[in-house]
Amino acid sequence: MRLIAMGTGPFAVPSLRALVDSPHEMLAVVARPPRGRSREPAPPMVAAAQELGLELWRPESANLPESVERLRAYEADLLVVCDYGEILKPAALGTTRLGGINLHGSLLPKYRGAAPVQWAVLNGDAHTGVSVIQMTPGLDAGPILGVERTPIDPEETSGQLEERLSQIGAGLTLRVVDQLAAGTAVGTGQDTSLATKAPRLQKTDGLIDWHRTAAELQNHVRGMSPWPRAFTFVPQEKGAPLRLVVDRVALAEGTGTPGEVLQAAERLVVATGTGALELLILQPAGKRAMRATEWLRGSQLEPGVRLGGE
Repeated sequence: MRLIAMGTGPFAVPSLRALVDSPHEMLAVVARPPRGRSREPAPPMVAAAQELGLELWRPESANLPESVERLRAYEADLLVVCDYGEILKPAALGTTRLGGINLHGSLLPKYRGAAPVQWAVLNGDAHTGVSVIQMTPGLDAGPILGVERTPIDPEETSGQLEERLSQIGAGLTLRVVDQLAAGTAVGTGQDTSLATKAPRLQKTDGLIDWHRTAAELQNHVRGMSPWPRAFTFVPQEKGAPLRLVVDRVALAEGTGTPGEVLQAAERLVVATGTGALELLILQPAGKRAMRATEWLRGSQLEPGVRLGGE
């Protein structure tokens, strides 16, 4: 089939490579336009398209009339969309013979939205997966053409899980494209009563609420990695509290007021709403990431201090 890949972020790259290596014809890669400073590194799909020698197009919007005309001029059979960054309207979806399919990082209808992988980890889910859907104007709401499930490792971060799901998704995307080419693909409607949302994370979402349980906060740290990263604040004798990024934790024994430092010698243990957490990898503001034991040697932190907001 004659394909157009539409994607910007890293989640789409393995699928692009799989399709380029297949018998199908990749006509072009469409990515979101440059934003901000010109010296910023190229988005992953842009870099991949350049490496593979593919035609690259970065319109201001794929829904503009001139963009719709250009899409139609390719005379493609299918749009393959993943991690693109813009909802396609009916006119854009109607430019190819078979419309568009989308690879999504969850078991739809669960976690519709921009951050499905992160919310699966944040919520402590034991399993997740990827879905390929026939695209409709609704957000991640089209018929499901294929699904792959996978367990989530209890230590897995959002970044690690997303990378793994992108590889699983590449195989699923290729299989669905093959089925569409053969005319054997079958779509299954989503049960809207089971739909949940996965909104894009904000930088402020990383703030640790020590009133939550230790298990919930362990998921919080995993889910916020690699962005926006979990963080808390450490009171200082003079000046503003120190912003402390928390990159890795483990469940620990202990009770106390939420946010209270229980141990600060050989280990850094903090009380939560239920149980306690040992903080393992930290990054103080303005410094490199380090083990908590290394930071403790120069921090003068003592048991009884309460961590929390600014």
